[in-house]
Amino acid sequence: MSQIEKLIAEQCPGGVKFEEIGALTERTSNIRWQDSKGKKFNYVDLTSVNRVTHSIGDTKTIDSDSAPNRAQKIIFKGDVLFGTTRPTLKRYCLIPEEYTGQICSTGFCVLRPRSHLLHPHFLFHILGTENFYSYVEANQRGASYPAISDSAVRKFKIPLPPLEIQHAIVGILDKFTELEAELEAELEARKRQYQYYRDGILDYDESRGDVWMPLGELGQFIRGSGIQKSDFTKSGIGCIHYGQIHTHYGTSATTTKSFISSNHSSRLRMAHQGDLVIATTSEDDEAVAKAVAWLGNEDVAVGTDAYIFRHSLNAKFVSYFFQTELFQSQKRPRITGTKVRRISGKSLAKIRIPFPPIEVQYEIVAILDRFDALVNDLSHGLPAEITARRKQYEYYRDRLLTFKEAE
Repeated sequence: MSQIEKLIAEQCPGGVKFEEIGALTERTSNIRWQDSKGKKFNYVDLTSVNRVTHSIGDTKTIDSDSAPNRAQKIIFKGDVLFGTTRPTLKRYCLIPEEYTGQICSTGFCVLRPRSHLLHPHFLFHILGTENFYSYVEANQRGASYPAISDSAVRKFKIPLPPLEIQHAIVGILDKFTELEAELEAELEARKRQYQYYRDGILDYDESRGDVWMPLGELGQFIRGSGIQKSDFTKSGIGCIHYGQIHTHYGTSATTTKSFISSNHSSRLRMAHQGDLVIATTSEDDEAVAKAVAWLGNEDVAVGTDAYIFRHSLNAKFVSYFFQTELFQSQKRPRITGTKVRRISGKSLAKIRIPFPPIEVQYEIVAILDRFDALVNDLSHGLPAEITARRKQYEYYRDRLLTFKEAE
């Protein structure tokens, strides 16, 4: 019997109480911008939170004049943030000391544990469990832009063992997350090296015979047509939903995550082998126009909020180009919208691409494929080790956070 099992047997022989998160957390407050003239704050937006490491990355500096409407909530060390917009993307994090007194988006539910009842790290780990996300999926509302209310998050019931047990569990789980964070930091350094090389090799190079042309003169942009998640079937015609381009696909794909019936697909736009499928809508600018090269043998249906780019270039060459800073710098001024950010086919057609002869395109793709595998292939090297550690963490997290409920 482990030390934690002994503690549970001694202190909770009849099981543990389950309480709503709202009963275990303090009330939080919003900033009064009229009283904060001249003060500057770090702003934690939804996109500031890394969905893999659950740490805070890039933040903006704001003041009363530059603050966006959603910059309202004051945060402190020990707060747990959960992104309620598109909640299954799992944007949640624990606030460290450096962000005490700063501001986060109203797209987060701010959970401030009552210190005498709930350990912040204990709550943080619970927000990653399958039980919680099953509850989120059942309680989110909206189809194209799903969200869950703060009140619904606070109604979720969690196990509440004594603090001594919470501390013991947190000590084990934190060791897993700390090791994973170290591996992620090393992988991130390698990714930066790869991105630097990729941007260099895909820049204009007159010596290899590059031609500099708008995408619209090299192919055509075909808008996808309506596919709802409710249309998905277990088998049938492959389909690509724009949201899956953000969350599931990489540079290229030969199989689809989802399918629709053949009867439904007859009314939809289809991508052919070699086409690029582009997600044109996102909540953040970086993800707008994320693309995947379709290399499968069968045509696939493409939904609304995505475009098909039909062209005569090497498909993966174009897909890699869409990842470069050269592409991003041309894309950003063409993005429109406020809450939902998007780019049109007409705007994409104006973006210029430097491309060499087709045989050189194939050589460049072969080089980038090797680099890409080193930093993204889950079956090799650091990605494989991180995946293994994450599975270990998830196994122990779900085991340690599962309790018999007291009657």
